[in-house]
Amino acid sequence: MRVLLLEDDNLLSDLLNDHLLDKGYDVTLCLNGQDALEYLIDEKFDFALLDINTPIMSGLEVLKTIREEYKNKTPVIILTAYQDTKHLKDSFENGVDDYIKKPFDLEELDQRILRLCRQFSIEQNTKIEISSNILFDPESCKISTENRNISIAQKERDILKYFCTHRSRVISSEELLQNIWAYEEMPTDATIRVYIKNLREIIGKEKITTIRGIGYKFE
Repeated sequence: MRVLLLEDDNLLSDLLNDHLLDKGYDVTLCLNGQDALEYLIDEKFDFALLDINTPIMSGLEVLKTIREEYKNKTPVIILTAYQDTKHLKDSFENGVDDYIKKPFDLEELDQRILRLCRQFSIEQNTKIEISSNILFDPESCKISTENRNISIAQKERDILKYFCTHRSRVISSEELLQNIWAYEEMPTDATIRVYIKNLREIIGKEKITTIRGIGYKFE
């Protein structure tokens, strides 16, 4: 699913972007309202997350413009640090579908998105395309090729998911350790190499390149 994210706070935008990518969404990230408006006019999104207080145009102005001027019915969730009822009222009067006050847990965001998907019958496709004939379903820990479905270990799933989220970037073993394993269960480098060897046998050796002395690159 395609989602537009408008959030100008760098730390929060990075956090939300990474979280949504990990969930399998195709994310377009905008740091100002003007860019968000142009994307929403020109392209098709399954839903949008709009912060209110953003440069050039506020998220509320973006919402009002797409609803009134372009009759755009893309489902929208407003994200805001405002705690007053005026912004809440303005948002719903201008056609917002849901409203989350900061700070919020990522689990709350996930539940709001699920509710939105049910409300608008948005199909949730969690599968990630590895190549034209290989699909990866993180939820079921399976990789589908042209003629078979292959179950993989949970940690293999987590590694491949991390690679898919950070395509074409060199990732060190240390980065994998920090983002996939808890401190008390840290594996050896040899264990990581075994997981990656298993993945290569399924998706092709050329998809995961070893950068000697640095780490791995997934393309």
